[in-house]
Amino acid sequence: MSRPMRADAQRNRARILAAAGVVFAEGGATASTEEVARRAGVAIGTVFRHFPTKDDLVRALLKRLLEELTAAAADLDGRPGGLLALFELIVERTAANRTVVEVLAAEVPLAGPLGTLSAAADRLLQQGQAAGELRESVRIDAVMALLAGVTQAALSSPPDLRRRALDIVFTGLRRTPSAAPPPQTRTG
Repeated sequence: MSRPMRADAQRNRARILAAAGVVFAEGGATASTEEVARRAGVAIGTVFRHFPTKDDLVRALLKRLLEELTAAAADLDGRPGGLLALFELIVERTAANRTVVEVLAAEVPLAGPLGTLSAAADRLLQQGQAAGELRESVRIDAVMALLAGVTQAALSSPPDLRRRALDIVFTGLRRTPSAAPPPQTRTG
């Protein structure tokens, strides 16, 4: 069993992750760990003590971001339009943070956190379907594929285009009003 992390080590880890969030948001996953160390105010060796490889640092950052998005999905649980609100939140975060897209659109080994986000989105989908808001034929695999595509597009789209694209996606997800029942005819 590992010992608990010292308070100063916990602070350094938190500073490294906060700096990595900024650095990777600006430069994507190819940003430099040296820049992360500089912005965190620690030596590069401190970064590598906490995260032996750059991939470990990116994974930790992405895991934290996915956990934040999953927590946001939990806050939307039971609310009308929860799945659509989650879409908007993720697209908004994507426009400001490239690493969210990289985790959703690329094959990053984060099955646990990504699976948890997918499960939270699935709950919102099922709630929307039960409430009659969303099409019954929509499945979570299609939702996650749409989410990956929309978030990828959000990187290079101005806000008005993102909004219009979301409107199109939402139109496709929403349940269409049933055709009006045929008029009642009187007999005899």
